[in-house]
Amino acid sequence: MKQSLFTILDNTPLTGSVLRLRLQGDTSAIARPGQFVNIRLEGRFLRRPISVCDVEGDVLTLIYKVVGGGTEQLRAMLPGERLDLLTGLGNGFDLSSAGKNPLLIGGGVGTTPMYWLAKQLLSAGHSVTAVLGFNTADEIFYDEMFRALGAKVILATVDGSRGIKGFVTDAMAGLDYSCFYACGPEPMLRAVWRTARGPGQLSFEARMGCGFGACMGCSCRTITGSKRICREGPVLTKEEIRWDD
Repeated sequence: MKQSLFTILDNTPLTGSVLRLRLQGDTSAIARPGQFVNIRLEGRFLRRPISVCDVEGDVLTLIYKVVGGGTEQLRAMLPGERLDLLTGLGNGFDLSSAGKNPLLIGGGVGTTPMYWLAKQLLSAGHSVTAVLGFNTADEIFYDEMFRALGAKVILATVDGSRGIKGFVTDAMAGLDYSCFYACGPEPMLRAVWRTARGPGQLSFEARMGCGFGACMGCSCRTITGSKRICREGPVLTKEEIRWDD
């Protein structure tokens, strides 16, 4: 973990409530896709955890959804302003188990960490398929960015306004893949866990206090006991997850 000041390069809307934030600063602590940063906002007691979307040199890309006062405050920030970030947080995805044709599954802003993951897997010679799920066509973002990398993209919308009508699990039907990686809201992850064949890794979203394992506020149950989403996660393997039902 490293604490650094980052300068805002741009803060660009992608949809009505989702924005791309590009920052310049010390990215040396960010090791792999699936990790997150924790942003300090003026006047807010708790930092805001946001998944890493991409890293290129000293430029860090984050994508966030405006859901409350903190992210509304972040939306109002302008190029040239500076942000205090904790970087290198969390346990990211393990690329060594990807196999020949990994499947990447993102739901809503859970699409975010899939982008850097896709970039690294494609660079290593893997054949990548990305299933991206949204509620409506108006909420879709970054699908063309995935295609530009060389990934095969399958879209699913709940209302059927674009792509396959239904959920990401509907879009997964009939696909052949060696391993899966998923990120999104817990109901989606639970459905993917039940539907997916073979090994996989799931990145969990959770409310966090400290963001680095001290407060124990984001613990979840696994087959080997409690684990902290911010420390041992947010990425957990399919085999170790224990649902409470």
